Amino acid sequence: MGRVENKVALVTGGALGIGRAICELFAREGAAVAVTDILEAEGQAVVDAITAAGGKAAFWRMDVAQEASVRQTVAAIAAHFGRIDILVNNAGISGADKPPHEISEEEWDAVFAVDVKGAFFCTKHVVPLMLAQGGGSIVNISSIYGAIGSADVPPYHAAKGAVRLMTKTDAMYYARHGIRVNSVHPGTIMTELVRGMAQNAPEGYEAYMEGRNRIHPIGHPGEPIDVAYGVLYLASDEARFVTGSELYIDGGYTAQ
Repeated sequence: MGRVENKVALVTGGALGIGRAICELFAREGAAVAVTDILEAEGQAVVDAITAAGGKAAFWRMDVAQEASVRQTVAAIAAHFGRIDILVNNAGISGADKPPHEISEEEWDAVFAVDVKGAFFCTKHVVPLMLAQGGGSIVNISSIYGAIGSADVPPYHAAKGAVRLMTKTDAMYYARHGIRVNSVHPGTIMTELVRGMAQNAPEGYEAYMEGRNRIHPIGHPGEPIDVAYGVLYLASDEARFVTGSELYIDGGYTAQ
């Protein structure tokens, strides 16, 4: 307990899946958590669960694709909690799943607006607070698909690759200011999205899951808490000598 005691963490996409797991784990480990999302009811439910368990959290609706929304929300969070020590850029969408020559400009831009510009906007507006405080930790959620290719969701691959390189560049810019920037690269994680994909798969739920199990050497997909613990490490002072790094939480997928 207490691995992020007395720190303030801003988590984007905190209403569901990996984001929710991060918010709840951070709160259990002593952080005050700013839960942000465009899903208001779900985001407030996360806050209610955290406070019922004795933790500290508050919800803000924030659209990471809109700089004005990010600017206003970051200012409100800083005013409410007094500081922001940790930023987790988790919000993301997967987008169109079809060959590149069939993807429209609007479909491409929609993914980049959330996955890439969202991480940029949040970093842009949180970093000045961290500079004034003398440091902080930023954790960007990329993907195994930010480092390896696959014949699906082309905009997602490109966007997560951009997040991977943004992480390293930002780490170089801010290392001397005590701001660490790292990326996390999950494999298949059993979020609401993945469960829905399995339930709607043409081959059926069991066959879909068998395929997911097969491609991960460890024999099964991960759970949101598996990613949350990796993010907790990078956000905490335990990782004080870690910046510009990539943490793969993928059941061995990229080791093949």
